[in-house]
Amino acid sequence: MSLKITPFDAAKYLETDEDIAAFLDDMLENGTTADFINALGTAARAKGMTEMAKQAGVTRASLYKSLADGASPRFETVSKVMSALGLRLKTERVVA
Repeated sequence: MSLKITPFDAAKYLETDEDIAAFLDDMLENGTTADFINALGTAARAKGMTEMAKQAGVTRASLYKSLADGASPRFETVSKVMSALGLRLKTERVVA
């Protein structure tokens, strides 16, 4: 009997806006910049790339390209996608 392995896709498990917010918060806190961009792409896929592109004011192809592995999207693009997700980046003072 052979074992069938399928790739894991976190987008399938991001069911609520709260799930997406927690997922992105974790990447901001514990991941690298590349991890965060990847997570942003995953969150956009969870919500639907066509709708996210429309709300962000970019084309679907442009959104895929901006959030692809190894991409370095402009801050403006990241901000638009965050806004389309109903989220915002926020600063927090860290006291050492």
